Amino acid sequence: MALGFLKYYLFLHVAVLILFPNSSHAADHRLPNSNKHVALFVFGDSLFDVGNNNYINSTARTQANYWPYGETFFNRPTGRFSDGRLIPDFIAEYAKLPLLPPYKQPGNNHQYSNGVNFASAGAGALVQTHQGRVIDLNMQLIYFMNVKNVLEQDMGETEAKKILSTAVYLFSIGSNDYLLPFVTNSSFFQLNSPEDYAKMVIGNITDVIKEIYEAGGRKFAFVSLSPLDCIPLVRVLNPAGECLQEVTALIKLHNTAFSKVLTKLEMQLQGFKYSNFDFYNSTTEIMENPSKYGFKDGKRACCGSGPYRGVNSCGGKRGVKEYELCSNPSEYIFFDAVHPTEKGNEQLAQLMWSAAPSIVGPYNLEALFEQV
Repeated sequence: MALGFLKYYLFLHVAVLILFPNSSHAADHRLPNSNKHVALFVFGDSLFDVGNNNYINSTARTQANYWPYGETFFNRPTGRFSDGRLIPDFIAEYAKLPLLPPYKQPGNNHQYSNGVNFASAGAGALVQTHQGRVIDLNMQLIYFMNVKNVLEQDMGETEAKKILSTAVYLFSIGSNDYLLPFVTNSSFFQLNSPEDYAKMVIGNITDVIKEIYEAGGRKFAFVSLSPLDCIPLVRVLNPAGECLQEVTALIKLHNTAFSKVLTKLEMQLQGFKYSNFDFYNSTTEIMENPSKYGFKDGKRACCGSGPYRGVNSCGGKRGVKEYELCSNPSEYIFFDAVHPTEKGNEQLAQLMWSAAPSIVGPYNLEALFEQV
């Protein structure tokens, strides 16, 4: 396999992703007979970024504010890495909230009582991951603390505390931390134990969770690392179109360790409740059995170039100008070489909202929103 080529493209396009459901089906998943107001605060990477990177000193490699991104639902690019909406958009709809704006959007009087989105494509739990081009997790935490102060000033400490204690805090973070060192320095994990590195990544995520808990947060939701080892971006580099096992091992190491940390936090922090979605296996199942889930292709991207359209050239602004664009994104799981289509993410969001504990637990998101 051309690992040099792999390093080049993965280094340029390490940003994680996903999306969510059709408005025609959304009402079926909303909170049943609930008049309770529950805010949603979103942290993470390109899986959840609704446009924050449009407003920072970033580059086209960590932005999606150009055509054909957003072509289906919004009919224009919004900064979301998909043809349409992302998972947080769907979760907000299910919870009877408006679409949450990006925190960095200027000239916008955000209604923080509904929540807000801090996610940044390319971001990691570690400050050095794409440093200077993204909003890392620690900075996202600082922005959240700013929002907390605004809420206290606008409505008083009592009402602000009520919003923060009932809110759901949704995370997608970590994938970029593992891919970046892997693709930029092949000897990295010879010098640093994968286990020690995972402890550092998970330690940073844990510190942020505890800071939000101290600020009043009690209900947290997470997605496990996705099957980045099998995305079109990686398949295009392998003549057999197979997954990259070195990445598989890192993803599984993190997912297993983080799951154990969440169990410990539940025991240590009074009132701490969480939802942990098995994003890896759920997405793998759809990729391996596309027709079962209404797709025609589980391996190729809708937008890109090369085999599997796995060269991340969608939009022609990432160093490769030429790209192909499919006529119907809903036939594909992946929109570009890394990120799912809206339809793909719709199905994942539905699982996050209402699936059984074997897929998302101990609470699914519907139950988590209902928790007092």
